[in-house]
This record gives sequence, structure tokens and C-alpha cells, in this order.
Amino acid sequence: MKFFFIYFIWLFISCGPVVRQDQITMNWTQLDSNFPDGIIVFYGNNQEIPLKAWVAKIDLSNPNIKVRILSSNDDDRRETPLQFLENYKARLVLNGGYFLMDKVPAQHVGLLKTNGYLEEPASHSVFREGLRYYVNRGAFGVDVYGGVDIAWCSTKNDSIFEWTAPLQNRPGHPADSLVFSTASHWDMIAGVHGGPVLIHDGKINISVEEEAFFNTPIAGVQPRTAIGYTENNQLIMMVVDGRQQESRGVYLEELAILMKQFDCVEGLNLDGGGSSAMVADTRLLNRPSGRTSQREVMSAIGIFYQD
Repeated sequence: MKFFFIYFIWLFISCGPVVRQDQITMNWTQLDSNFPDGIIVFYGNNQEIPLKAWVAKIDLSNPNIKVRILSSNDDDRRETPLQFLENYKARLVLNGGYFLMDKVPAQHVGLLKTNGYLEEPASHSVFREGLRYYVNRGAFGVDVYGGVDIAWCSTKNDSIFEWTAPLQNRPGHPADSLVFSTASHWDMIAGVHGGPVLIHDGKINISVEEEAFFNTPIAGVQPRTAIGYTENNQLIMMVVDGRQQESRGVYLEELAILMKQFDCVEGLNLDGGGSSAMVADTRLLNRPSGRTSQREVMSAIGIFYQD
């Protein structure tokens, strides 16, 4: 709560209302590093808004590079991104999906499938202001060949299904059912729910209402984590710092703008806030909520390099 208080006091005194930007000019610079071929990391900033962001660009055409969805093996089912990186021997790790912090052990919110095993099924519905909204939320998946996908998904028994569009929820007007006969099998060996979807078919298409994220902190200005991919098989992983004087955080619409700067044809919002972190080769790249410490999370996305 201390960091929220400082953040909002700073906004009130220094900036006034947070104005959503329709265009964002970022100064992107490639970081000097010892990453192998196919892994490039960029740092970006805009001092006027202000914003700081980090992006990893991963060449999935490189046969030595693998993407995995990871889950914690600790007794409380929570680890820092750096612990994920060290325990799994990854080269780069990004925090993953939503989870319930007040549960011990932690409980994932929505789909979590790792290495062919469904650890947590999707949530078929959520409650908002006394109404039940059925949902098929955005998810990131990895198939048996190492390919990736982003889709609106849910689960039935041990299977994952995808829809070509999210359910048409609107505030006060929920979809009344989740019809699996209109879906197709999503053949992924690993998957993690996030949401909402930011970019679909190359266009910014933020399904915050359809996925029933309205009237939640997720729709406001936050530190962010996102993942997406390009037409030429590049995986894009992004964190944007927030709740600090040097970087205010972004709206979902602004996050989508930043992802489009890296030519994403599909993009997905992941767990943000104090969870947003990217670690690479034993170091934390960003500063979650202005700190050098990392929040323990339940799931993560790891990049591996094998000669």
C-alpha cells in the first residue's frame, strides 16, 4: 500500500490527471549483452510521459531456442523470476499469468498447462457487480513443435478449446453461456491465461470488456507485462515500469501501441503491477514498482538456448 500511496500523491502533485496517449515515441536502444544469436534485448524510454520499458526479441526460427511455460515447484507455489531462471537454467524469464496471492499454496487464476500437464483449468465465469459473466479469455500457448499462439480459450475436462472471437460481454450485459460446440481444439502442450488480448490479426483490438476485465485495476494505468509475436516468427516479450516518478505505467491501449512498434500481429496482456519483471542472465532488467526486489509469482515464461 505504501507504494500505491506514494505513486498517487506524485501523480496528484506533479502531473495531475493521467492522460492516455494516442501516440507514443519511444527511444529504443539495443542493450549490450552476451546473449546468443536469436536473443536481443532493447531498453526504451520517453522522458515526457514518462515511461521506461524493456523488450526481448526472440527468433523462434533458431533451432537452438526453446520457449517454455513454467510453474513454481516451491511448497507455497511461488518463486521470483530470478529463481525461475536459476532453477530451470533459462536464459531469460518473464512473469506469467494471474494468481491469488492470499492463497497458500498459491492458486493460479485461469489456465495453466506445463509440459503437457493441465495444472489449473480455465475459469468459465467471473462475477462483476452481482452478475455472472461467462468468459473465454486470452491465453499464450506453445505447441509440440515449439510454435506459439495467442487465442481466446477455455477448458473442458483436460482439453483446451479456442474461439475465433471472445464472448460478447458488455458491462451490465453478460454473455449467458460458454458454447464449446462453436470452438475448436487448441493443440498446445503448454498454455497460460492472461488477458485481455491487445492485438489480433495485426490490429489493435483490446477485448477488455469482452473478457470481463472492466471495472478492475487491470483497465487502468499500471506497470505491465505483455507477450506477442510477429509474422516472421519473432517472439516479443515486454515489461513497462510504473508507479514511479521515472515511469508512470501505461493503459492497455498504450501497451498495445508499444507492442505494435515491434510489429506484433498478436499480443496479450499478462499479469502486471508489482509482478511485472524481466530477468536475463542472472540480473533483473527493470525495476518493478520502482524497486530492485522481485515479487514471487506462480507462473513464468522462459527462454532456453541449447547448443
